[in-house]
Amino acid sequence: MNELSGRVLVVDDDETVRDVVRRYLEAAGFAVEVAGDGAEGLRRFAETRPELVVLDVMMPGINGLEVCRRLRAVSAVPVVLLTALGEEENRIAGLELGADDYVTKPFSPKELALRVSSVLRRARMPSRAPEVAELVDGNLRLLLGARQASLNGAELPLTTREFDLLAFFLGNPGTAYSRSDLLEKVWGWDFGDQSTVTVHVRRLREKIEREPAKPVRVATVWGIGYRYDLGRS
Repeated sequence: MNELSGRVLVVDDDETVRDVVRRYLEAAGFAVEVAGDGAEGLRRFAETRPELVVLDVMMPGINGLEVCRRLRAVSAVPVVLLTALGEEENRIAGLELGADDYVTKPFSPKELALRVSSVLRRARMPSRAPEVAELVDGNLRLLLGARQASLNGAELPLTTREFDLLAFFLGNPGTAYSRSDLLEKVWGWDFGDQSTVTVHVRRLREKIEREPAKPVRVATVWGIGYRYDLGRS
């Protein structure tokens, strides 16, 4: 039994995939709702308010990318994409829209269940030890226990991975980390597509930098990766 449990919505137009994913997630302790297309997925989301959405990218009608965009307009619910092996552009587009993770088809249902557990765990738990209540950099503030971020006193809408990435940067300023380092420390992956980090850094810059094209907080360290510089706002 998964110690996390929780409600998961699976949106996929392939009935076999829906059934297999549902059975594996239920065996892992999750309560699962399913939808056969994007329109139904959006309706089911509004009705049930799941804690995480597993979303196929390639669907007729309203495709997965459009569903992700609409979800992000109203919610920071974690989203795990299902993409075909050759759909790199779609994976990148989904991450740009705010998806938290992805699994490529053909995939292991067990791996998907582990990814769902990992994303939910990060969404529910503080990013650092409980004694560290907040992280502050000038007009940027993170309340770790509440998983809330604000900039200039206004709430900053961050996805689960964006929050985790920013919390890691703020907690470890002045040190350069490679993309593989960040995959391991923030995503918990021993290996994976490093473009995931690139996309999340770009999205984070768009939200916290005055001029995202000329970042001063999240600096690029050429040949290495990224470094967070305090007091540069």
